[in-house]
Parts: sequence; structure tokens; C-alpha cells
Amino acid sequence: MRVLVTGGAGFIGSAVIRHLIIDKGYEVLNVDKLTYAGTLSSLLPVANNPSYRFLRADICDGRAISEAFSTFRPDRVMHLAAESHVDRSITGARDFIETNVLGTFNLLECARAYWQSMKDEAKRRFRFLHVSTDEVYGSLADDQLFSEVTRYDPSSPYSASKAASDHLAKAWARTYGMPILVSNCSNNYGPYHFPEKLIPLTILNALEGRPLSIYGDGTNIRDWLFVEDHARALDLIAERGRIGETYNVGGRNERRNVDVARRICATLDELVPAFRPREELIQFVEDRPGHDLRYAIDATKLEEELGWAAEDSFESGIEKTIRWYLDNEWWWAPLRKGYDGIRLGALHTGVGQ
Repeated sequence: MRVLVTGGAGFIGSAVIRHLIIDKGYEVLNVDKLTYAGTLSSLLPVANNPSYRFLRADICDGRAISEAFSTFRPDRVMHLAAESHVDRSITGARDFIETNVLGTFNLLECARAYWQSMKDEAKRRFRFLHVSTDEVYGSLADDQLFSEVTRYDPSSPYSASKAASDHLAKAWARTYGMPILVSNCSNNYGPYHFPEKLIPLTILNALEGRPLSIYGDGTNIRDWLFVEDHARALDLIAERGRIGETYNVGGRNERRNVDVARRICATLDELVPAFRPREELIQFVEDRPGHDLRYAIDATKLEEELGWAAEDSFESGIEKTIRWYLDNEWWWAPLRKGYDGIRLGALHTGVGQ
């Protein structure tokens, strides 16, 4: 099995590649532009594996992507390349439109030309998985869950760009008959997570005794999914999912943002005691514009059709994650030099540490 993975130097993409090579024995071509959030150090466990190849390329570059298809000749595409940080999209939306919308369009067109050139058996075996987010659905009421038929209602430039790319993928499936599947996931966390997102940022700032900025009153709720559970789900969807279908992937681990921060503080206090409880570092700051109140995924379709289930609860996953950051300063310390730990999601100055 030969799999072309876009965005494989990113957080989720690198977890997918490690799973495909180490656990499944597949051949993988990683196509990544290596923006600020992409780091090849996340792929050191497979870097010298003969089944791993890397191509530094922008998914908007039609010539480079076409050549990747023609030379590697993949059986599957797993499309994870994206600008993904909501905070950055608020003040710099152009990159999100170019990569997430135009890049997905270009990738779909290159994949279509390649697929149409394939022989019958290879053509029937080919799959294209477009990986997306639950944020395309907008905000939820207290008693609801996102399902695969929930109406799209994106709130941020990031989620709007991902909604647009979802629609492109589905349209290419319907118009051209391409074997495309779409997945929408809840918030991921785990090892190798770039330290701008809530969980890794809180871990490292708490470890350094810095203020822990929480937007608004901290009651925004997210459904947390351990990244290695997500990687297994994506492989399963690409392998056994029904063509043309959407599958939601969620951990069934809803937590308020402030409670996530408190759990991180309590765990760090146990593992690396400080002179005062780290929860005292929490501060509430101006809320992010368009901040959705609650996300929660109904993963019943994935669980019942394909037999997937998350192996990690939030409690087990967050402890694994914290211990990984404590043990792997070599990975995150160079990244902290280029990103100072300030939260970026406000239009005004003064929000952050």
C-alpha cells in the first residue's frame, strides 16, 4: 500500500505517518511545505525507514503535485495539509484561504488527472480522504451533538476555509465520480503538538511559571481526541469507509477550557512540584472574536460501521501528553524560540502573557 500524505510534518499528519509506517508497514510519501507549524523532527521515528519519503512542496504548486502523483503512484491520498490555528486566522486569513481552499482545489485536480489515468483495478482501489474539522458546524446547544448531517455554520476564517474545502471534496466526488471520503474530527491533543494550541501551550507555560491565559470565562467546551486514536480512525476510514460518505471522529471527552487548564496544572503539580499551585497562574482574558461555545462529536457512524473506538480517555491521554512534554524538551524547546507563548486570537493588543 502506497499512501501520499499531505501535511505530514504537522501534528496530526505526523501521527498518521508514524502509524502507517510503524504499525501498518505501508510506503508513505510525505508532501509538506514546512510552514512554521511543520517540523520534520516529529518524524524522526520513521525518518530512516526505507518506506518513508519526503517531498517539500506546496499543495498549491500544480506541477510539483502532479509530479508527486506520477512518480510515487499512490493507492491512497490522505489530505491533511492545512493552516489550522483559529487564532492566526483572525488576523491573517489570506494564508487560510490560499492553502485550505485553493490548495485543496489544486490537489483534487491533480488527483483527478492521476485517477483518470489509472488502469481498471488500480482505479477501483484508489481512495482520497479529505481530513477536516468539527468547527465547520459552528456552535452547539447543550443537549446536541454534531452528526454527519449537521448543517454547516462556520464562525471563523479558519472554519470557513475548511468548510469550503469540504464542499470542494464532496463536489468532486459527485461531479467526477471520484472515490473521495471526508472526515470531521474534534479537538486533537497529544505528543508533537505545536505549542500554540491550548493544551501544549498551557503545559509549557505552566511548567515555566508563566500566566495561563484563558479566553472569556473559560466555559467554552471542546470534545478532546487523543491524536493516536485519530490516526487509527483515519487509516480505517481510508481503508474501509464507504465512498462518498462523511465520518465524524470524536473522543466523547467534553471538557470546559478552564477545566482542561486546571487538570494540566494539577498533574504537573504531582509530577513536578512547584512552590505554589499552578492553578493560581490561570488568568481570564478578552474573549476571541466568534468564539464558539461548544463542540461535541457523535461518532456513532464510525463506531458502528467500521468498529472504531477511542482507546484513550481524556484522563489517560492528558497524562501521556504531559509526560511526553516533560521527557522531550529537545523537540519543543527550539519551537519556543520562534513562538513566545502569547495567545494570538484577539484583534486588540494586550491579550496574552
